[in-house]
Amino acid sequence: MLYCDEERLEGKITAEQLDAVIEQVVNAISQERTLKKVLIIPPDFTRFHSRAGEITSRLYHLLGDAVTMVLPALGTHYGMTDEEKATMFKGVPLSLFHNHDYVHEVVELGRIRGKEVSEISHGMVDFDWPVQVSRILVEEDWDLIISIGQVVPHEVAGMANYTKNILVGTGGKECIDKSHFVGAMCGMENIMGQIHNPVRNLLNLGSDRFLSHLPLLYIQTVVAPDMKGGTVLKGIFAGDDVACYEKAAALAQKANVFLLDRCPSKVVVLLDGDEYKSTWVGNKSIYRSRLAIADGGELIILAPGLHTFGENPTADSLIRQYGYKGTSYVIDCINKDPKLAENLNVASHLIHGSAEGRFTITYCPGKLTKEEIEHVGFKYGDFKEYMKLYDPKKLKDGWNELDGEEIFYISNPGLGLWAFEEKFKVTNN
Repeated sequence: MLYCDEERLEGKITAEQLDAVIEQVVNAISQERTLKKVLIIPPDFTRFHSRAGEITSRLYHLLGDAVTMVLPALGTHYGMTDEEKATMFKGVPLSLFHNHDYVHEVVELGRIRGKEVSEISHGMVDFDWPVQVSRILVEEDWDLIISIGQVVPHEVAGMANYTKNILVGTGGKECIDKSHFVGAMCGMENIMGQIHNPVRNLLNLGSDRFLSHLPLLYIQTVVAPDMKGGTVLKGIFAGDDVACYEKAAALAQKANVFLLDRCPSKVVVLLDGDEYKSTWVGNKSIYRSRLAIADGGELIILAPGLHTFGENPTADSLIRQYGYKGTSYVIDCINKDPKLAENLNVASHLIHGSAEGRFTITYCPGKLTKEEIEHVGFKYGDFKEYMKLYDPKKLKDGWNELDGEEIFYISNPGLGLWAFEEKFKVTNN
């Protein structure tokens, strides 16, 4: 059922209104059951703009000692630092946090057999898919598990969050690897921004079949860019079934998908230095703009905080070894290298991060060398030089003209999907 359904497509939800909504949700749940042991699952720092930090802090303020653990949905990302936790989740004691371990702390609840996976993926893959989650979810007697996150166009799941926050954010290695590979094989450009798609359908089936016994409550936000370098909260939805996700995703299609009437030949994207420290996360600049960029065009990525490729040592090593060099190349490498075949989430990431030769990608990192960038298949741009050429302080989101050159600027790729209107068709199947 839905506990909250608030949206402001033409306006915004203020911080005070958000606090009031969360209090209303908590009061409604408290009337149904006694809340003595609550687990909160928010996103990590790479989703700082989701408003999940404020929501988690508000929940802790309202529930107090009933909140016995906060489990950030890390997936395969590095664990959050104490500084990141204190910044994102103000007022929540650091002692409550536990970093998810996707290798050693998961349990398998069941499997979706290969025949069903094949049907869901339209024949692109036919392996079994395990439904795996953190042991913490199932081996403790929770009164309530609150999953918090932002619904926004996503390269793997079409739209982020809902069951993805659980089955990927707190999932196990095989579960994460194979779900990502389904997305890579079905084609990122066919999935991004779609409410229902093969990966989403797989995640939802796994949840319906094996997680229905858990006391899950989803709190979903929709956050859009304000076109001034900031963000604005457009929606807040809370519920325990798919209606919560579908309503949030329908709003996100309106608030976070930006359709262009022509394809820009040059796109410049800024990656916030505190939020985007790896290409694993920073490649959102590629995923979210590729449907807009003209054939033969250029994507320039200003990345002051970029200092690594992967979000864990294995991923970083494999990215450095193979690079972002196209689907056929990656498939060939999978067939030749058992280690890459055992890390399909990395293989999927390598596929997603390639322009497939259609346009060029110039990365301007703050903390990686020219040799490192070029070795993985990108063009290198000197960060300081490119910041002078494309100073974000002088650019506005959208179309700009600089010295007679027309460019399209995106200040935060994590907040949307930009597409040439003829390339984005809603299918939701």
